[in-house]
Amino acid sequence: MLPATTTSTTIDNIILQLEAIISECIATNNRAGYFAALYHRVTVRIKEGIMNKEFENNERMELFDVTFAQRYLDAWTEWKQGKQPTSSWKIAFEAVAHKKDIVLQHLLLGMNAHINLDLGIATVITMDGGDMEGIKNDFNKINSILAALVNKVEDCLVKVNPLMKLLSLQRFNFDELLVQFSIDLARKGAWDFATTLCSKTGTAYNECIASRDAKIAELAANLARPDSWLLRFTVRLIYWYETKNVGKNIADLQS
Repeated sequence: MLPATTTSTTIDNIILQLEAIISECIATNNRAGYFAALYHRVTVRIKEGIMNKEFENNERMELFDVTFAQRYLDAWTEWKQGKQPTSSWKIAFEAVAHKKDIVLQHLLLGMNAHINLDLGIATVITMDGGDMEGIKNDFNKINSILAALVNKVEDCLVKVNPLMKLLSLQRFNFDELLVQFSIDLARKGAWDFATTLCSKTGTAYNECIASRDAKIAELAANLARPDSWLLRFTVRLIYWYETKNVGKNIADLQS
Protein backbone atom coordinates (compact mmCIF):
# COMPACT_ATOMS: atom_id res chain seq x y z
CA MET A 1 0.00 0.00 0.00
CA LEU A 2 1.44 3.35 -1.02
CA PRO A 3 1.50 6.04 1.68
CA ALA A 4 -1.42 8.39 2.10
CA THR A 5 -0.67 12.09 2.20
CA THR A 6 -1.90 14.70 4.65
CA THR A 7 -2.39 18.45 4.38
CA SER A 8 0.95 20.12 5.00
CA THR A 9 1.80 23.49 6.50
CA THR A 10 5.58 23.50 6.05
CA ILE A 11 8.05 22.63 3.32
CA ASP A 12 9.75 20.19 5.68
CA ASN A 13 6.51 18.21 5.93
CA ILE A 14 6.12 18.27 2.14
CA ILE A 15 9.64 16.87 1.78
CA LEU A 16 8.91 14.07 4.26
CA GLN A 17 5.78 13.09 2.35
CA LEU A 18 7.65 13.07 -0.96
CA GLU A 19 10.36 10.89 0.57
CA ALA A 20 7.70 8.45 1.81
CA ILE A 21 6.22 8.21 -1.69
CA ILE A 22 9.67 7.73 -3.23
CA SER A 23 10.62 5.00 -0.75
CA GLU A 24 7.43 3.06 -1.42
CA CYS A 25 7.77 3.47 -5.18
CA ILE A 26 11.34 2.16 -5.06
CA ALA A 27 10.25 -0.80 -2.96
CA THR A 28 7.31 -1.62 -5.25
CA ASN A 29 8.87 -0.62 -8.60
CA ASN A 30 6.12 1.94 -9.15
CA ARG A 31 6.88 4.33 -12.00
CA ALA A 32 5.02 7.12 -10.22
CA GLY A 33 8.26 7.52 -8.29
CA TYR A 34 10.00 9.06 -11.30
CA PHE A 35 8.20 12.38 -11.01
CA ALA A 36 8.19 12.24 -7.21
CA ALA A 37 12.00 11.95 -7.25
CA LEU A 38 12.38 14.94 -9.57
CA TYR A 39 9.87 16.97 -7.57
CA HIS A 40 11.69 16.20 -4.34
CA ARG A 41 14.78 17.82 -5.83
CA VAL A 42 12.76 20.87 -6.83
CA THR A 43 11.24 21.22 -3.36
CA VAL A 44 14.58 20.89 -1.58
CA ARG A 45 16.05 23.55 -3.87
CA ILE A 46 13.16 25.95 -3.19
CA LYS A 47 13.60 25.39 0.56
CA GLU A 48 17.28 26.31 0.18
CA GLY A 49 16.27 29.44 -1.73
CA ILE A 50 13.92 30.51 1.05
CA MET A 51 16.53 29.85 3.74
CA ASN A 52 19.06 31.88 1.76
CA LYS A 53 16.48 34.68 1.28
CA GLU A 54 16.63 34.51 -2.51
CA PHE A 55 13.04 35.71 -2.90
CA GLU A 56 11.48 39.13 -2.43
CA ASN A 57 9.00 37.69 0.08
CA ASN A 58 10.43 34.49 1.53
CA GLU A 59 7.63 33.88 4.04
CA ARG A 60 5.04 34.09 1.29
CA MET A 61 7.10 31.79 -0.91
CA GLU A 62 6.97 29.03 1.69
CA LEU A 63 3.18 29.31 1.64
CA PHE A 64 3.31 29.30 -2.16
CA ASP A 65 5.53 26.22 -2.32
CA VAL A 66 3.41 24.30 0.20
CA THR A 67 0.24 25.21 -1.71
CA PHE A 68 1.85 24.21 -4.99
CA ALA A 69 3.14 20.87 -3.67
CA GLN A 70 -0.15 20.08 -1.97
CA ARG A 71 -1.84 20.09 -5.36
CA TYR A 72 0.37 17.17 -6.38
CA LEU A 73 -0.02 15.35 -3.07
CA ASP A 74 -3.81 15.71 -3.17
CA ALA A 75 -3.94 14.41 -6.74
CA TRP A 76 -1.75 11.48 -5.71
CA THR A 77 -4.03 10.60 -2.79
CA GLU A 78 -7.18 10.86 -4.90
CA TRP A 79 -5.73 8.55 -7.53
CA LYS A 80 -4.51 6.07 -4.93
CA GLN A 81 -7.92 5.98 -3.24
CA GLY A 82 -9.71 5.33 -6.53
CA LYS A 83 -11.10 8.84 -6.75
CA GLN A 84 -10.85 11.18 -9.73
CA PRO A 85 -8.00 13.70 -9.70
CA THR A 86 -7.84 16.37 -12.39
CA SER A 87 -7.80 14.95 -15.89
CA SER A 88 -4.21 16.09 -16.39
CA TRP A 89 -3.03 14.12 -13.35
CA LYS A 90 -5.27 11.14 -14.15
CA ILE A 91 -3.45 10.61 -17.45
CA ALA A 92 -0.06 10.98 -15.76
CA PHE A 93 -0.89 8.46 -13.03
CA GLU A 94 -2.51 5.97 -15.38
CA ALA A 95 0.64 5.99 -17.47
CA VAL A 96 2.62 4.29 -14.69
CA ALA A 97 0.97 1.02 -15.69
CA HIS A 98 2.40 1.28 -19.21
CA LYS A 99 5.62 -0.71 -19.02
CA LYS A 100 6.90 0.47 -22.38
CA ASP A 101 6.61 4.19 -21.64
CA ILE A 102 10.07 5.67 -21.11
CA VAL A 103 11.25 7.57 -18.03
CA LEU A 104 11.23 10.88 -19.90
CA GLN A 105 7.55 10.48 -20.72
CA HIS A 106 6.66 9.94 -17.06
CA LEU A 107 8.67 12.99 -16.00
CA LEU A 108 7.09 15.22 -18.59
CA LEU A 109 3.56 14.00 -17.87
CA GLY A 110 4.06 15.03 -14.24
CA MET A 111 5.60 18.35 -15.20
CA ASN A 112 2.78 18.99 -17.65
CA ALA A 113 0.08 18.58 -15.00
CA HIS A 114 1.96 20.35 -12.23
CA ILE A 115 3.29 23.36 -14.16
CA ASN A 116 0.60 23.86 -16.78
CA LEU A 117 -2.30 23.44 -14.33
CA ASP A 118 -1.25 23.46 -10.66
CA LEU A 119 1.26 26.30 -10.77
CA GLY A 120 -1.27 28.92 -11.83
CA ILE A 121 -3.86 27.73 -9.30
CA ALA A 122 -1.30 27.79 -6.47
CA THR A 123 -0.27 31.32 -7.41
CA VAL A 124 -3.85 32.61 -7.25
CA ILE A 125 -4.52 30.85 -3.94
CA THR A 126 -1.33 32.31 -2.45
CA MET A 127 -2.19 35.87 -3.47
CA ASP A 128 -5.76 35.48 -2.17
CA GLY A 129 -7.18 38.42 -4.12
CA GLY A 130 -4.04 40.54 -3.92
CA ASP A 131 -2.34 42.23 -6.87
CA MET A 132 -0.78 39.50 -8.99
CA GLU A 133 2.10 41.78 -9.98
CA GLY A 134 3.22 41.58 -6.35
CA ILE A 135 4.31 37.96 -6.79
CA LYS A 136 5.50 38.08 -10.39
CA ASN A 137 9.22 38.44 -9.63
CA ASP A 138 9.15 35.55 -7.17
CA PHE A 139 7.03 33.53 -9.60
CA ASN A 140 9.74 34.05 -12.21
CA LYS A 141 12.39 33.07 -9.67
CA ILE A 142 10.56 29.82 -8.96
CA ASN A 143 10.43 29.18 -12.67
CA SER A 144 14.14 29.82 -13.02
CA ILE A 145 14.73 27.17 -10.36
CA LEU A 146 12.41 24.77 -12.18
CA ALA A 147 14.19 25.36 -15.47
CA ALA A 148 17.65 24.88 -13.94
CA LEU A 149 16.64 21.56 -12.40
CA VAL A 150 14.92 20.40 -15.56
CA ASN A 151 18.19 20.97 -17.39
CA LYS A 152 19.79 18.52 -14.96
CA VAL A 153 17.32 15.85 -15.98
CA GLU A 154 19.65 15.01 -18.86
CA ASP A 155 22.33 13.85 -16.43
CA CYS A 156 19.79 11.71 -14.59
CA LEU A 157 18.47 10.14 -17.78
CA VAL A 158 21.97 9.20 -18.92
CA LYS A 159 22.22 7.08 -15.77
CA VAL A 160 19.21 5.01 -16.83
CA ASN A 161 19.87 5.05 -20.56
CA PRO A 162 23.31 5.43 -22.23
CA LEU A 163 21.58 6.24 -25.52
CA MET A 164 20.61 9.62 -24.07
CA LYS A 165 24.25 10.68 -23.91
CA LEU A 166 24.67 9.83 -27.57
CA LEU A 167 21.59 11.86 -28.49
CA SER A 168 22.63 14.79 -26.24
CA LEU A 169 19.30 16.18 -25.02
CA GLN A 170 20.39 19.81 -24.75
CA ARG A 171 22.02 19.95 -28.17
CA PHE A 172 19.21 18.02 -29.83
CA ASN A 173 16.46 19.70 -27.80
CA PHE A 174 15.21 16.18 -27.38
CA ASP A 175 12.51 16.77 -24.80
CA GLU A 176 10.60 19.09 -27.12
CA LEU A 177 11.11 16.84 -30.13
CA LEU A 178 9.97 13.73 -28.31
CA VAL A 179 6.85 14.92 -26.59
CA GLN A 180 6.25 18.43 -27.86
CA PHE A 181 6.67 19.93 -24.40
CA SER A 182 8.41 23.25 -23.83
CA ILE A 183 9.27 24.31 -20.28
CA ASP A 184 9.44 27.96 -21.38
CA LEU A 185 5.98 27.87 -22.95
CA ALA A 186 4.64 26.00 -19.92
CA ARG A 187 5.87 28.68 -17.51
CA LYS A 188 4.47 31.50 -19.63
CA GLY A 189 1.18 29.66 -19.96
CA ALA A 190 1.02 29.15 -16.20
CA TRP A 191 1.34 32.88 -15.57
CA ASP A 192 -1.24 33.76 -18.22
CA PHE A 193 -3.61 31.21 -16.71
CA ALA A 194 -3.05 32.63 -13.21
CA THR A 195 -3.80 36.19 -14.30
CA THR A 196 -7.02 35.00 -15.93
CA LEU A 197 -8.07 32.83 -13.00
CA CYS A 198 -7.48 35.53 -10.38
CA SER A 199 -10.39 37.57 -11.73
CA LYS A 200 -12.84 34.68 -11.41
CA THR A 201 -15.04 33.73 -8.47
CA GLY A 202 -17.57 31.04 -7.69
CA THR A 203 -18.77 28.98 -10.63
CA ALA A 204 -16.67 30.98 -13.10
CA TYR A 205 -13.55 30.16 -11.08
CA ASN A 206 -14.27 26.43 -11.17
CA GLU A 207 -15.17 26.53 -14.86
CA CYS A 208 -11.92 28.32 -15.65
CA ILE A 209 -9.94 25.57 -13.94
CA ALA A 210 -11.98 22.83 -15.63
CA SER A 211 -11.42 24.41 -19.04
CA ARG A 212 -7.69 24.68 -18.44
CA ASP A 213 -7.54 21.10 -17.18
CA ALA A 214 -9.27 19.83 -20.32
CA LYS A 215 -6.76 21.65 -22.50
CA ILE A 216 -3.76 20.36 -20.55
CA ALA A 217 -5.20 16.83 -20.56
CA GLU A 218 -5.19 16.94 -24.36
CA LEU A 219 -1.48 17.74 -24.25
CA ALA A 220 -0.98 14.95 -21.71
CA ALA A 221 -2.66 12.46 -24.03
CA ASN A 222 -0.21 13.37 -26.77
CA LEU A 223 2.72 13.13 -24.37
CA ALA A 224 1.62 9.62 -23.44
CA ARG A 225 0.78 8.53 -26.98
CA PRO A 226 2.52 10.70 -29.62
CA ASP A 227 0.69 10.97 -32.93
CA SER A 228 3.85 11.08 -35.01
CA TRP A 229 5.17 7.72 -36.17
CA LEU A 230 8.71 9.12 -35.89
CA LEU A 231 8.20 10.01 -32.25
CA ARG A 232 6.67 6.60 -31.56
CA PHE A 233 9.68 4.95 -33.20
CA THR A 234 12.05 7.12 -31.16
CA VAL A 235 10.28 6.22 -27.92
CA ARG A 236 10.50 2.52 -28.77
CA LEU A 237 14.21 2.84 -29.61
CA ILE A 238 14.95 4.57 -26.31
CA TYR A 239 12.89 1.99 -24.45
CA TRP A 240 15.06 -0.87 -25.66
CA TYR A 241 18.18 0.80 -24.26
CA GLU A 242 16.63 2.00 -21.02
CA THR A 243 17.34 0.25 -17.71
CA LYS A 244 14.25 -1.77 -16.78
CA ASN A 245 14.88 -1.73 -13.00
CA VAL A 246 12.27 0.84 -11.94
CA GLY A 247 13.43 1.09 -8.33
CA LYS A 248 17.03 1.73 -9.39
CA ASN A 249 15.92 4.31 -11.93
CA ILE A 250 13.97 6.21 -9.27
CA ALA A 251 16.98 6.17 -6.95
CA ASP A 252 19.19 7.46 -9.78
CA LEU A 253 16.78 10.31 -10.47
CA GLN A 254 16.79 11.31 -6.82
CA SER A 255 20.59 11.25 -6.47
